[in-house]
Amino acid sequence: MGRPKVIIFLLLILWSFQGTTVQSQNASRRVHKLKEVVVTARRPMKDIGVQKTTFDSLTLKENIALSMADILTFNSSVFVKSYGRATLSTVAFRGTSPSHTQVTWNGMRINNPMLGMTDFSTIPSYFIDQASLLHGTSSVGETGGGLGGLVKLGTLPEIGEGFNAQYVQGIGSFSTFDEFARITYGNEHWQSSTRVVYSSSPNDYKYINHDKKLNIYDDDKNIIGQYHPTERNKSASFKDFHLLQEVYYNTLRGDRFGLNAWYIGSNRELPMLTTDYGSERGFENRQREQTFRGVVTWDHNRSNWRTGVKGGYIHTWMAYDYRREVAEGNWASMTRSRSRVNTLYGQADGEYTPSRQWYFTANVSAHQHFVVSKDKNIIIQDGGKGIVGYDKGRIELSGSASAKWQPIDRLGMSIVLRQDMFGDKWAPVIPAFFIDGVVSRAGNIMLKASVSRNYRFPTLNDLYFLPGGNPDLKSEQGFSYDAGVSFDIGRSEVFSLSGSATWFDSRIDDWIIWLPTTKGFFSPRNVKKVHAYGVELNANLAVQPFKGWLLDLNGSYSWTPSVNEGEKMSPADKSVGKQLPYVPKHSASLTGRLTWRTWSFTYKWAYYSERFTMSSNDYTLTGHLPQYFMSNISLEKIMSFKPADLQLKLAINNLFNEDYLSVLSRPMPGINFEFFIGITPRFGKKKVESKTDNY
Repeated sequence: MGRPKVIIFLLLILWSFQGTTVQSQNASRRVHKLKEVVVTARRPMKDIGVQKTTFDSLTLKENIALSMADILTFNSSVFVKSYGRATLSTVAFRGTSPSHTQVTWNGMRINNPMLGMTDFSTIPSYFIDQASLLHGTSSVGETGGGLGGLVKLGTLPEIGEGFNAQYVQGIGSFSTFDEFARITYGNEHWQSSTRVVYSSSPNDYKYINHDKKLNIYDDDKNIIGQYHPTERNKSASFKDFHLLQEVYYNTLRGDRFGLNAWYIGSNRELPMLTTDYGSERGFENRQREQTFRGVVTWDHNRSNWRTGVKGGYIHTWMAYDYRREVAEGNWASMTRSRSRVNTLYGQADGEYTPSRQWYFTANVSAHQHFVVSKDKNIIIQDGGKGIVGYDKGRIELSGSASAKWQPIDRLGMSIVLRQDMFGDKWAPVIPAFFIDGVVSRAGNIMLKASVSRNYRFPTLNDLYFLPGGNPDLKSEQGFSYDAGVSFDIGRSEVFSLSGSATWFDSRIDDWIIWLPTTKGFFSPRNVKKVHAYGVELNANLAVQPFKGWLLDLNGSYSWTPSVNEGEKMSPADKSVGKQLPYVPKHSASLTGRLTWRTWSFTYKWAYYSERFTMSSNDYTLTGHLPQYFMSNISLEKIMSFKPADLQLKLAINNLFNEDYLSVLSRPMPGINFEFFIGITPRFGKKKVESKTDNY
């Protein structure tokens, strides 16, 4: 930070102290009265037996620099596998792989049909208004293929009157700049929202390279010692642009129409590995992406039934270039990969409640994918062309029907039947059964249990990638079982305590894994039987120790053994009976937030146990990644003036300068800082928010 920026920063801090004397009586505040925990209404029948984690709006809008990968790391016990700052980040539930996690945005699946995964580093948390996790069997009610679970993301209309706006500027370590702007307009019929996020950074943080050792010599050139050098994260800059446009129209007679359009423009360098001894000036390793996602919706609501129709379109263009300078000014292109994905989406669903005891739902959806993937470096061999990639299309149909029965207030049961088709192959009917019951109104103690079958079809890369795709792959399939208990206790304006404990067990057959072949490339095969089981714990405590003060604590923990129980591929195969690679047995997170009037202090902590990089679970230098802890803190101040509300925030990431790796040979940043200024002009009057939908 230069001297002028430091002076501005100090003036803003002084201003924040002075601003408390000129705040109006209706200033935005973070302290609210705690709700008394009393069961006075019927439980939502839609969630009978469902194991669900929901994130509140304060968590999602914590700061503009956070992606959904950051939100999930510090607010859940799922495993977030990150290749570095602003690089690929995937999510895995309950000991499964990232391709076993389904992701929906406003009802439309956004998993890449080529890989079956979603990069959560490209999803700004500021673009998400509702987010929840459906664990294991609970995902069957929404979509198929979620052997681990489902991440459900959505946006909502901003209920407001007239024009409103917000602008946030973030400045951070490594010359990082984050900008967010939002403009909304609303009346009793129309709501419109435009959101923009732009982030950029050279991303050249320092780290200690434990994969290299340099010698220390004496005057006679004798080696007298060694040390690990401190290096910079080379060739790792990024520029990410996001634009989200929303328009909603409410007839006020039970019909609502919506349009959501999201554009992503990303230009990222892929950082050098810690094992790379070359110079960053001698090569280029870059990934570019342009993605458009659009969804139109119509919801028709009546007193005891609802119907909805959705249509959507996804276009993704992705380029990966790798080239090296073989001589001065002479660059050789090693890889020029180009992929283009077009997806058409349609869905119709309905809900019917004939009485207080019954609730029926039906849903049918279609995703039509058109994928072209190729490497433009054409190699001519023996008069022919070496082909890398494919040009394929696939239709994916999914339908479900459910019946939920609540004979008495304390007991609920649900059955779901799902049918999926990928291409011309149908999966057997996928059944799921859920039950829950309140065993004690004192403490609202509830027992839950569920069982389901599930299938996941191979991805397009699994089937068709050239060279290596295997069109004879079987679908992965298995059974999953859940059982758990939850509770809620509290005293009005004093404290509120809730929590849950869940046991799960899942057995998956025909697990797909890519293995080397004698022809020099990798190919997928159905080789494994995986047994994933464990325990998930969640707890929330809110305490109001003094008037004007509020302490909120949220914690989660998972124990997830995920063991290969298949047969040995060869006498030398050591993978049977071992934990799957990159699956931690233990993971935990904790978020604590202390608020006083317009001040807020937040502490976030995350933990992952050791992970193995090889299926043999060897404790070698490259076969094992040690456990690590991560701590972040932030201090926030909200002020209110006649022309605008002002928000100041200072965040410190990796507070204790932890030296860690999430993925082998991918360096992670040490302690770093971010400062944010948010401005919300006061030229519109806000109505009391009453956001409700069928999310």
